[in-house]
Formats: sequence, C-alpha cells, structure tokens
Amino acid sequence: MVQYFRYHQLKKGEHHHAGEDEMLSLMSATSSGYFKRSRPKLFSLLILSLLSCCLILGSHLFCSPSAFSLLYSFGVEGDGVAANVNAKASLCSSISNGTMCCDRSSIRSDVCVMKGDVRTNSASSSIFLYTSKSTDAVIKNVSSLVDKDELQHERVKPYTRKWETSVMDTIDELDLIVKTENFRNNHHCDVKHDVPAVFFSTGGYTGNVYHEFNDGLLPLYITSQHFKKKVVFVILEYHDWWIMKYGDILSHLTDYPAIDFSGDKRTHCFPEAVVGLRIHDELTVDPSLMQGNKSVVDFRNVLDRAYLPRVQSLLKEEERLAQEKLKQKVHSSSSEIRKEVQDATLKRPKLVILSRNGSRAITNEDLLVKMAEEIGFRVEVVRPERTTELARIYGALNSSEVMIGVHGAAMTHFLFMRPGSVFIQVIPLGTEWAADAYYGEPARKLGLKYVGYQILPRESSLYDKYDRNDPVLRDPESVSEKGWQYTKSIYLDNQNVRLNLGRFHKRLLRAYSYTIAKMNRRSHL
Repeated sequence: MVQYFRYHQLKKGEHHHAGEDEMLSLMSATSSGYFKRSRPKLFSLLILSLLSCCLILGSHLFCSPSAFSLLYSFGVEGDGVAANVNAKASLCSSISNGTMCCDRSSIRSDVCVMKGDVRTNSASSSIFLYTSKSTDAVIKNVSSLVDKDELQHERVKPYTRKWETSVMDTIDELDLIVKTENFRNNHHCDVKHDVPAVFFSTGGYTGNVYHEFNDGLLPLYITSQHFKKKVVFVILEYHDWWIMKYGDILSHLTDYPAIDFSGDKRTHCFPEAVVGLRIHDELTVDPSLMQGNKSVVDFRNVLDRAYLPRVQSLLKEEERLAQEKLKQKVHSSSSEIRKEVQDATLKRPKLVILSRNGSRAITNEDLLVKMAEEIGFRVEVVRPERTTELARIYGALNSSEVMIGVHGAAMTHFLFMRPGSVFIQVIPLGTEWAADAYYGEPARKLGLKYVGYQILPRESSLYDKYDRNDPVLRDPESVSEKGWQYTKSIYLDNQNVRLNLGRFHKRLLRAYSYTIAKMNRRSHL
C-alpha cells in the first residue's frame, strides 16, 4: 500500500510504516523523520539570517549555486522561504546547453537535468555529458567533488521514496558525469535520439498498485507531460510485465519504445536527459506546480484515452454474450427476464464493490449486495487480482456511479472513477488517518464525493478476540504508536469487517439519492 502513517507519525516525531497486500513482507520501519508541514521557529530565523548574510557579504560567499543548493536542501516542500519562489520555475527548470543541474530540495526525490551531448554507458551505470564549457560555467548545484578528468559528478537513485532508506538501498544508482568534449572521441553513439530522455526506476515497491501509480505513473506524468510525447523513457530495474501492464498508459505519454537501461548495452545519445521523477503528494497532481495548471483530472483524462478503446471492445463482446444468454433463457423464468429488462430500461445507477480476499474482507458482502439492490442499485462485484486486465477494472469503475471498498491498495482504483461519482471507503480500526490521507483527500482532489465509513468496534472481527476495554478496540492509535509491527499484525493482517447494515444503509441511501439527482440533471441537459 503506502508508507503508512508517514505524515501523521512524523508530526509526532516518529516514523511508522506499513505495507499492503502482497507487498507487506517487503516493507519495514525506517528511522528518518521529516516535518513536512511545520518548521521550528529557530530554523526559520537561521534561514533568514543566512539570506541576510548573502545580501551583505556578496554572492560568492553564501549565494553560489552550490551553497544555495545546500541551504535549499534543508527546506521543506511548499514551506518557508523556498515557497516564495515561483513554484512553476523549479530548480533546474531552465539551464544552458552543456550544463548539468541537480535539484535535491525535495524530501521525496532528487532530479537532475543534463543538457547537451548526453551519452549512456550502462556497463558502468553512468550517463555522460560532454561539454565545451569551462568548469565555472558547468558547475551548478554540485553535491560531490570530482576527479581531475571530470568537471562535475553527481550520483542519483531515480526513485521517488528518497526519505525511505530501506527501499532506496535496493535501487540502482546512476553516476552523472560531466567531461570536456575531447573525451567523447572514445565514447561513440550507437543510437542517436533527437528527443530528450527521462530516466527512472521501476524497482522498489513496484508490484503493488498503489506504489505503481503513486511512486511511478503519476510522477512520470508530472515529469514528462510537457514534452508532449516527444520523449524516450529509460528504465532501471526494467520489468517486461510492467511494460505490458501499463503499455496503454505509456503510449499516451511517449511516442517511443522504452529502453531497458541495464539490458541494452548500446550507447544511447540524447540532446537532454532528466534523471529522476518529480512527485507532488499522494496520488495527485498539484496544478500550482504544473505548466498549464495541469491537475489530477488531466492525468485521469490520459487514462480515459488509454483505456476507452479497449473498454469499448470489451463492452461489445459483453453485449454479444448477453444477447446469446437471453436467447438461451427463452424457456427460463419470466421473472429473471423481467429483472434484466428492468435494469436496462430504468437505467438503475451502477454500484461497484471492490471485494477483498483474506484480511479486511467484508464478511457479509452478500447481504450488502442484496441491500444495495433493494435500494435501487445495479451491483457489480469486482475482485482485482494481480493478473486482472486493468482495462476491465477501468471499464467497471468508469461506468459506475458509486464504488465501495475496504481500505487497502486496491482503493487506488478510485482514479478510474469519473469526477462527481461517489467513493465510499470502509475504514477498519487502526487505519483512520491513513485511509483519509492516502485515498480520501486524493479522491476529493479528483472531484469525487468521498464518504469515509469508520467502522465501530462491534463491526470488526477483533471485537471477538479482545476484551471490550482493550486498547486494540478502545484506542487503536495508542497501539499503532507502539510500532509498525503492531499495526501490521493486528489491524492489517488479522482484521475483517462485518458491516452494521442498518448503519451503513443510511450512507448508501444518501449516495443513491445524490446519484439519482445527478442522473436526472444530466437527462435534462
């Protein structure tokens, strides 16, 4: 799922971390703390003092690019002095030919830009920039010194969980080296590209749908969309299955096939390279940081263009099968036929239940389906598996008015819903803050009508395992504060939900009334 309770616990000076589903075993607690939304007043005064020194003592003492990079690296995204700079003009957004610039200001990722004669060398995990410029002209935001043949040398791990050392230790590192142009005579181009490249990793937590979108696809869109598909993706920790799974989306971000950095030993030459991906927040795109004020709705429009052709094909196939099924039911009960006709003619609003197997399953799901149908919904139960074609899930949710699911990585699929639809997230004990931070708030930013249904202790399977006054039931937050393993073993791995249907009925009825009103407004347009 996610870096669990990240901001929540960091505000308390702690760092708890949780996984989800198939990725749980890969995730472990980290000790690095970071205060995203607050900063000690003393530190703010220190920054202002340093800036004052810059004005008094001159640019060469404190305000050289490398010194400013050091100062800025202690800053916080969206906070303090750095936030006063034009957000859309980020560090390294505009550099001259023959130079390299690295932006290490974000807690989430490092991004370096190389412009000019860029050449790869996968055998040494290196990218070279050959330049005619002098040393002073090349060096900008240098974070490490170089040997006598190098003008500049940076090291980057192009993955968007920079703060999380446990997973970053598994990511391949790239050496970015600037040399004078006379060194390129021994480094010939095998493949020449006339468009920029974006280098990134599909390692880490790839394999979990939340991380595939949050750490990969959304940052890739943020970083590359301004190239208008005239860009080549160069991938570290390349996976054929990832390319197959997300090929439809990639084809709407680039006109070129992806390159396996480690597997392709040829020297690829580019006029520009962006190494690393920019990331804004959980499952979202911040318009204030994007050219043209692009938002997460624009990203969803990319998903529309990527999946709708396949969805339309699937719908035609389903219609054909449905017609054959109806023909076979000529001798079946008339009530079944009447129900199918009624669903089609009355256009009952569609509700999708994202069903879970194992932990955090809704144990009375069959009764939930029956209740939703009695209210007036046409219900479809979707059980996403690792091998489920994304176009099928997209088709189900894109055509739905309401989605219900229990907190977990599969809630990432809210991105497939149309703005204005209703997303009801069932929130088990011990997952309250994470449910809203990682899915509730991003869903609202997409324009969904979000409803968080916080279960009561009696609706949790833990109610039958613990004393009524046990902190597990009475004060889940205090249990989570004991450590990640407590959260994982108690609330994530060993908790199911039995909905209080009388209580849940109220939410579902309101969702139905809202949906019918919206459908009526559409029909009168």
